[in-house]
Amino acid sequence: MKTKNVMIVGVGGQGSLLASRLVSRLLMDEGFDVKVSEVHGMSQRGGSVVSYVRYGDKVYSPIIDRGGADMVVSFELLEAARWLNYLAPDGLMVTNTQRISPMPVITGAAAYPEDLVGQMKLAGARVEAFDALAAALEAGSSRAVNIAMIGRASTFFCPDDEKWQRAIDAVVPKQSLEINKRAFILGKKG
Repeated sequence: MKTKNVMIVGVGGQGSLLASRLVSRLLMDEGFDVKVSEVHGMSQRGGSVVSYVRYGDKVYSPIIDRGGADMVVSFELLEAARWLNYLAPDGLMVTNTQRISPMPVITGAAAYPEDLVGQMKLAGARVEAFDALAAALEAGSSRAVNIAMIGRASTFFCPDDEKWQRAIDAVVPKQSLEINKRAFILGKKG
């Protein structure tokens, strides 16, 4: 199997790293060779957090080059636009519609860009936009946005709920297991 590349992007505190562990666990359970790399850019101050997940028969490097991601899963809309150039020409951007204002927007030095989904589509990207925050809140916690997003993304590369539920059992802390299981299902429904 040709190596496949998934990027998971968000801002600090959104659970990007847990999501990358969940995806890699599922893929390892499926028998793939998996390499993961995480980049924490000022994550404690709301900065970008990026995880690269590469899988296939044999993977030699965890890094994804620009234009090489088969899928980018973004937990925040501006982060989707920021990492769009990593998406392969035939790749898929799966993004949360939630907007988290970066510091320049908060201070009034910049405005949050309008119609980012439309702009990404105009740039030629296939975009699946989804309100993961609403799904997470319905599941019982705003902190479950990450798992709702993985639920949505799962429909495009591994739709087997039972396999995902086993991976969630293995990775998610017990105290938040049921909320995250609900968030996954709600995310998958879209």
